[in-house]
Amino acid sequence: MTRGATLPPTLRAALQAADDLKARDLTVLDLRGLHDAADYFVVGSGTSDAHVRGIAHAVLDALARQGHHPHHVEGLPSGRWVLLDFVDFVVHLFHPEARAFYQLERLWDDAPALTPHS
Repeated sequence: MTRGATLPPTLRAALQAADDLKARDLTVLDLRGLHDAADYFVVGSGTSDAHVRGIAHAVLDALARQGHHPHHVEGLPSGRWVLLDFVDFVVHLFHPEARAFYQLERLWDDAPALTPHS
């Protein structure tokens, strides 16, 4: 992972909320200059569907307290793959099997991976 990039405060708040709920293998992919849809993808895992849902709710609650609400949410009821679209960044939370299957990090391997606590 690359250090030195300053992450936006809203993105840092989302990462902190996910980390507080013990999200595993958090990765931030810097899509700036590679994709117009978002500047960053956050990818993380939970240990079960319930854990993934819990992490997603923690991120939503933390950002709502700051006045930020998602543009779009997918997958929250199932917890296999939850997508939280905050326009500038998208949070992808996976059950470990779904993360291994979809391999977003490999799909976006040209995007620099940033240290979440930068």
